Amino acid sequence: MKSRILVLTIMLIFFSIIGYGQINLLAEFNIEPNNEISSNDANVKVVIEGVRSEKGKLVIAIFKDQESFEKRKPIKKVVLDKSEIKGNEIAFNLSPGTYGISVLDDENDNNVMDYNFLKIPKEGFGFSNYYHEGFSKPHFDTFTFEIIDGTIKKIDIRLRYM
Repeated sequence: MKSRILVLTIMLIFFSIIGYGQINLLAEFNIEPNNEISSNDANVKVVIEGVRSEKGKLVIAIFKDQESFEKRKPIKKVVLDKSEIKGNEIAFNLSPGTYGISVLDDENDNNVMDYNFLKIPKEGFGFSNYYHEGFSKPHFDTFTFEIIDGTIKKIDIRLRYM
C-alpha cells in the first residue's frame, strides 16, 4: 500500500512540474460535425489502428505547422462515426505540402478529451506515422508527412490509451 501511495505521489509531482495543460495532446477542439472527407481522387489514405471500442466518434484534425497545432487550429477537422469507417481506413485529398494529422477517439461523444484525476487522458489519441509514448505534447515535426503532386501517401495512425 505504501509503495502505491509513493508511486501516486511521484506521478502527481511529475504532472505538477510539467503542468497539467501539457498532457492535453489533441482535444478540446470545438468539435462540430463536418464529414466532408471524400475518397474521390484521394491522394491520402489513413489507416487507424487500435480503436478499442465501437462507441463514439473519431475526430481527425489536419495541421499545417507547429503554430496551428499549438493553437489547436487545424486547417481541416472531420468528425466521423466509427461505423462510417470501412476497414479502419479513410481517404481524402490534400494539396501538395507538409501536414500532420492527429486523431482523438471520442468514446463518450462529448466533444473533448477526457482525463482522470491525475490529468492522464482517458480516451485514445494518435498521430500520423508516429506513436507517441511520452506524457507531454509532441512537436509537430515528429508527426509530419509530405504530399507531393501526383503521388498517393499512406499514413498509419496507431491509437494510444493510457
